Amino acid sequence: MRLLVLGGTEFVGRAFVSEALALGHDVTVFNRGTHEPPAGVTALRGDRTRPGGLDALAGGEWDVVADTWSWAPSAVRDAASLLADRAGRYVYVSSRSVYAEPVPYGADETAPVVEGSPDGGEDGYAEMKAGGELAATAAFGDRTLLARAGLVLGPHENIGRLPWWLSRIARGGPVLAPAPPSLGLQYVDARDLARWCLEAALDGVGGAFNVVSPPGFTTMRELLETCVRVTGSDAELRWTSEEAILAAGVRPWIGLPIWLTGDDYAFMHGGDVSRAVAAGLRCRPVEETVADTWAWLRSIGGRAPQRPDRPAVGLDPAVEAALLA
Repeated sequence: MRLLVLGGTEFVGRAFVSEALALGHDVTVFNRGTHEPPAGVTALRGDRTRPGGLDALAGGEWDVVADTWSWAPSAVRDAASLLADRAGRYVYVSSRSVYAEPVPYGADETAPVVEGSPDGGEDGYAEMKAGGELAATAAFGDRTLLARAGLVLGPHENIGRLPWWLSRIARGGPVLAPAPPSLGLQYVDARDLARWCLEAALDGVGGAFNVVSPPGFTTMRELLETCVRVTGSDAELRWTSEEAILAAGVRPWIGLPIWLTGDDYAFMHGGDVSRAVAAGLRCRPVEETVADTWAWLRSIGGRAPQRPDRPAVGLDPAVEAALLA
């Protein structure tokens, strides 16, 4: 397969590149050049947000295009329309955030979606992803695969969620852990997301899919205890009630990454993924995701990169100490 990755040097885009190379595909990456492309790819340079920024894509043909763009939908529109006659299929990595709130536990791909425009500019995240879906579909029609990811974890994560937990647990001592330990979690390893998208595109699969693990794939206990085991830490998980954590002003998802409550929990950790599973989605064990992320984090000095458009996550040590006292 000849694959064109729009991006390809950070987190999910990087996972697409590494998985495609491992499968023996011919990979081209197109980006601004702010990060070095992985070895073994053809690198094209351009800034899709600027006039003439897509000039490097004026020639060439590809079997599949993978696009992880998260900002103005007009950039997806311009790239997809330029490539529609020279590429077989278009994979747009979208988000389950496109669903209009409230999103009930167990919602599938038929749930209502927020309004978006393929010509839109910088707007809310959900609206931009919805507009990106419309832009990709307008150009490629039923040759479009919309991968609505949820929580994405794994090596090279530049949001900081699993890296924060690993770093905190590696420091050892009492660690605030949100009860109940049996709380079910739903996520996807970036590599599994990429692999499924590539295989589905090759199989001619199109349409929208929720691409995360099944609900309850793991639990908060399993995830955090795996972090303890992988890091070799002496950390002691102190399971603390939701009421006590919220009363202390701790924000779910931001103060304690991955953890959510109420309607937000039902949305993020309760999506119906039966359609993707039926189409071949396979999720690696929790241990592998955690261990590989820890190995990568250690290899770069223990400090994960941070996307500038996302808030830093993690609990203030003083707040944690007060809750544990």
